Amino acid sequence: MQLRKTLAPLLLGTLMALGADAPWAQEVTLKVHHFLAPNATSQKMLLGPWCEKIAKESANRIKCQIYPAMQLGGTPPQLFDQAKDGIADIVWTVPTYQAGRFMKSEVFELPFMIKSAEGGSRAFWEYLQQYSLDEFKGTRILMAHVHDGAELHFASKQVKTLEDLKGLKVRAPTRLGTRMLSALGATPIQMPAPQVQEAISKGVVDGASLPWEVVPGIKVNEVTKFHAETGPGQRKMSNTIFVVAMNEAKYNSLPADLKKVIDANSGAEASAWAGKVWDSTIAPGRKSATDRGNTVNVLSAEEYQRWVKATDIVTQDWLKDVAAKGIDSKQLLETAKALLGQYDK
Repeated sequence: MQLRKTLAPLLLGTLMALGADAPWAQEVTLKVHHFLAPNATSQKMLLGPWCEKIAKESANRIKCQIYPAMQLGGTPPQLFDQAKDGIADIVWTVPTYQAGRFMKSEVFELPFMIKSAEGGSRAFWEYLQQYSLDEFKGTRILMAHVHDGAELHFASKQVKTLEDLKGLKVRAPTRLGTRMLSALGATPIQMPAPQVQEAISKGVVDGASLPWEVVPGIKVNEVTKFHAETGPGQRKMSNTIFVVAMNEAKYNSLPADLKKVIDANSGAEASAWAGKVWDSTIAPGRKSATDRGNTVNVLSAEEYQRWVKATDIVTQDWLKDVAAKGIDSKQLLETAKALLGQYDK
């Protein structure tokens, strides 16, 4: 009897210790950080539903704590390094907010490359796996996508031709977006999307290069009157790449069954889904402008070709920049175009 009393607490302690270490008992809360408001597409339609899905598939053993609008501190260009350094577990970000760091990946930001976000995102994911994963060391890329294509939005200037753009100060998203606007004759000013509404309202810029998706979210429709866009079936003026990146050490710390949940919600299909989400925002984004009486000008076929020709210099300069680093830039561009030809028809 005495032996039984002595062994009982030891056995209980052993079982509790084993239970605490057993994979099936482990729970994890992931800190998810991004730079837009909680009502933005990035949270409402992408990160939020994604987190709900992994919670369900893990029997609530994986949970997310989402921090929108840079609530963990820092600036949008610092988000990728926050994932890399473990400040956040997962980030949704524009890596090319850091100019010149992701030069192989930024091929998808060249002018007039992408028609749709869904096809473009599938192509970008496959390209990244083949050619530019080394640019994202320290993280595990869960999704890689593009947005619905940048259009131009102006406070009081109507733009229908290249000549109309001359001298206008226009917000640019990234290094290549800046070069594209310069090639078109505008004066680009690079800044993250959250700063755009205030910059337009205060006259810091005359307008902005932005996708329709983000226009209502950051209230650009309220400070603009005129918009210029490419026509149906045409490749968009420019695009921006996004990644959902997870701290590599955090991923590696997960038990095998929870890794499987993350893996099942990552990759090519998840990236294409992200792109499809952005494609679905074009019509409501445009409607947010037209409902206010704003004017949307569609480039004529002739004018479209003028803009394509004017921005070819951006592609040629990118080829030279990347080649100067000892990289076969021509192969990268050809591969990107081939993948877009396959998925983004």
